[in-house]
Amino acid sequence: MVLTVDHLGDGRVAEWRLAPAGVERDVREDYRPTLFVGDSVDDLYGRAGGPDPTPPDRDGLSDALRELRSFLDGQAAVADLGVESHRQTFRTAARPLLRVDAASVDAVRTVAKRVRRFDRPDAYTCYDVDLTRELRYCLDTGVPAGPDRSVRDVRTMCLTLPRHASGVEALPRLSVDGDPVGSSPGEVVAGVRAALAERDPDVLVVSTADVVPLLFEAAGAADVDLELGRRPGYTKLAGESTYTSYGRVGHSPARYAVPGRVLVDESNSFFHRESGLAGCLNLVSRSGLPLQELGWASIGRVLTAIQIREARRRDVRVPWRAWRPELFTPASTLDDADRGGTTLAPDVGVHEDVHELDFASLYPNVIRTRNVSPETVRCGCCDTDDVPGLGYSICDRDGYLPDVLGPLIDARSEIKAALADADGDERERLEAASSAIKWILVSCFGYQGFSNAKFGRIECHEAINAFARELLFDAKAALEDAGWRVLHGIVDSLWVTPAEGRAQRPLPAVADEISRETGVELEYECAFDWTAFCPTRDSESGALTRYFGKRRGEEYPETGLGGAIKTRGIEGRQRSTAAWVEAVQRAALRAFDETRSPEAVCDALRRRLRDLRAGEVDPADLVVDTRVSKSVEDYAAATLTVAALKRARIEGVEIAPGQSVRYTVVDADARGAARVRLAFEDGDRYDAEWYEDAAVRAVESVLSPVGWRETDIRRYLADVRDETLAGY
Repeated sequence: MVLTVDHLGDGRVAEWRLAPAGVERDVREDYRPTLFVGDSVDDLYGRAGGPDPTPPDRDGLSDALRELRSFLDGQAAVADLGVESHRQTFRTAARPLLRVDAASVDAVRTVAKRVRRFDRPDAYTCYDVDLTRELRYCLDTGVPAGPDRSVRDVRTMCLTLPRHASGVEALPRLSVDGDPVGSSPGEVVAGVRAALAERDPDVLVVSTADVVPLLFEAAGAADVDLELGRRPGYTKLAGESTYTSYGRVGHSPARYAVPGRVLVDESNSFFHRESGLAGCLNLVSRSGLPLQELGWASIGRVLTAIQIREARRRDVRVPWRAWRPELFTPASTLDDADRGGTTLAPDVGVHEDVHELDFASLYPNVIRTRNVSPETVRCGCCDTDDVPGLGYSICDRDGYLPDVLGPLIDARSEIKAALADADGDERERLEAASSAIKWILVSCFGYQGFSNAKFGRIECHEAINAFARELLFDAKAALEDAGWRVLHGIVDSLWVTPAEGRAQRPLPAVADEISRETGVELEYECAFDWTAFCPTRDSESGALTRYFGKRRGEEYPETGLGGAIKTRGIEGRQRSTAAWVEAVQRAALRAFDETRSPEAVCDALRRRLRDLRAGEVDPADLVVDTRVSKSVEDYAAATLTVAALKRARIEGVEIAPGQSVRYTVVDADARGAARVRLAFEDGDRYDAEWYEDAAVRAVESVLSPVGWRETDIRRYLADVRDETLAGY
């Protein structure tokens, strides 16, 4: 098992492993990454059903592949050529493929591009091309990914630089495990060196990867040798970039590696942010994706690594730029198929005695129990009508995707069961593992419709949705037959309350029956003393994902509402909401729970507004955190975000699209950069009127289920006098 892998060039690769006293380093001298080339498969999923073509020569290669072999032979990027038989798809038998041993990792893409240019773009299919460097090495050599924690625990060290701090002059603000290490760049370099020597970490967790080049720049200026890794130097793996995903602009920072240590960038690590190092290590063991790469990997990349492992187990090679045309579908079927999960319009208002039921891992369990997989949907060998409403067939042969997800589903169920009796460090470890697995399961279905998914397919995505819709409607009908009224439903969750004038069968018994009939467990999530469903901002129709409710039997913890009130979609759940506005909403929810009185809620708001107008609110609690979608020059309207971007530029801080800007509003009616102050700037001014408007909107979310809107709140605030001593 390896902690990390360093590519040294010229075919040499260093493997770093945990050892009782530190680490061990072994160098492989002759590593040659391998890719394969095959004749293009007419039908990626093998539905044509015809026999494999008879090989025209003794080594099994087709004429086209022999011509390609002659073309590649002798090229500098090619170290060796051979023939091996492997399966090109999950539905085809093994066929002779051209094996190409590349001269280096970087030469793999060079070879693949030359293959595509050699003939028509669709003449050949390349396999195992765009694997990440460390994952490729582990797959090619059979070396297990992940540190061997039976030897000793993984040691970590954190290097933290405040957000938006940039340049070598900002290094004195760097901290090591929360402690400052110097008042000048040179002192900081010396402090980091001393900490590394003392702690000898295996994993460096940095708040931003920019710390790496900044420290080396400062070391060079001070003429000091610095080794962030266990050998000199560092490698830049990728530059920063901006991307768009599902209409949302994101930013990917530059990536770096240091020899012999894993580098995790908190600003670019979804899994570290969601589940910590323990969750990351758990996913390393499940996916086979090395920790260095899992640190920056997306959910889809980790899922792909798991799929690749399963494909390798079945001797299926991983296609590069796979072409997956949709099969012909009538327009009427397209209209039915192009739908997502079902959401029932909520019954706006406050409801007593509400119960929530959820299908456990609905989409993954649909995949598993219905054998939904890219090669099983509309397989061509089965003439059945299996997918409700669409008429798609599902093959009788076991699909690969259920085998990918099955172990994850079982593992999460076992972890959830173990959590009931766990506490302390064991509970933290289990929660981290559960969180990491949850995100893979949440995304597995959507990834089937992603155009760049290695083994995805849109018909598979459509079939999963169709089965899920049927399950929700069947559950709704069963609950209503058992005397319950369904108030709301979202894809895999249902909220019910006793139907008036009817006897109710116990919910656990009904849920058990639905679970047995559907093959997917319907869990009784919790009971609410009351639940409020909000209308939309501009109508009385129910907002599909904005609601809140008081969990039965739970009290308010000292830190606020905590788990006592579950909220979804309202301001307190939005990352851009200032902490003070969130606190105002929590106070409003508490008052609403205790009194159900709009007037009492407005009184709680009035007390908070009094502090705001008196200048007694800490500006740090008024910081707005907004994600930037484009460069400052590309915005047409002069919004507060634009003002913050202009101010950041004045301060020498460049914020790229996809990154966040944090600011306090000081004068919303001013012009340009004067409207805001950035979060790291000193100052105690703020625009009380702007924050009052934000607080009123947050309270409106609490009162809208009982019919009070912003005008009603403002009218009450204007009509009621403050009779307390503080009012005089």
